[in-house]
Amino acid sequence: MSDLTIHTYTAAEAGLNVNSYLVETPDGVVVVDTNLLNSDIAALVTRVAALRKPLLGVFVTHAHPDHFNGVNALVDGQDVPVYATSGVASAIREIADAKRAQWGPVYGEEWPAVTAYPTVELADGQQVVIDGVTYTAREVGPAESHADSYFLARTEGGKPVAFIGDLAFHGVHPYTADGHGALWLDALDALSAELAEITRLLPGHGTPAGPELFTAQRQYLLYYREVVRHLADGAPALDDAAKAELDRRLQAFLPCAPLTWMIGLGADAVAAELAKG
Repeated sequence: MSDLTIHTYTAAEAGLNVNSYLVETPDGVVVVDTNLLNSDIAALVTRVAALRKPLLGVFVTHAHPDHFNGVNALVDGQDVPVYATSGVASAIREIADAKRAQWGPVYGEEWPAVTAYPTVELADGQQVVIDGVTYTAREVGPAESHADSYFLARTEGGKPVAFIGDLAFHGVHPYTADGHGALWLDALDALSAELAEITRLLPGHGTPAGPELFTAQRQYLLYYREVVRHLADGAPALDDAAKAELDRRLQAFLPCAPLTWMIGLGADAVAAELAKG
């Protein structure tokens, strides 16, 4: 089999510009990550149906709703396995109801009423073969979210690709509000070496790139944390004026990038992490 055929559905900014990937093989389709809002999820379901091939599986990279909210709509009424690492599956079960309580009132009818959980939990390094494609699960642990992973996909004779979820964003302001910044930086160091030979990284937000994506994400996080450290001056939170200054500096650091509201959203979590030393 030659290199993978991968289609991308990308949400608009209201749906956090999140990518869902459709891996098309001779006999079916696999979806990696499933979008946030009902309108985008419906569009994703339509994209899958347009390929006129059965859905063979769904993979979820990490425990954030913009990546798992659409699983139910994709698999409802079908016997389709939903894969995630054990850490990611556990975290989704822990947070899904709380996320619905938090964001359901904000998004209203756009927020899915039902969460479908992973049905197949994968250990670190475990492989799954689907229609000639080997998917290798790699458990990362807390980083951008409370539980992160990535999936390496390859065909015999084809070039491997890595679905990296939100371990690195490409040209998009990242989510930092889960407060695992130090662990995320450690993960980026490890991934830079681990995936150094993979020339196609498929991020959850932004366009595909190579391993330089990890370096760029690391630089962003280091700068963000240094600005927060300076503005917080040891306090576990930033006041409104400090958040406005943080926003100004990060927009200058990554100009014209979407999701600027993420900058202030994570400020207090990062300040609290830094205050703990």
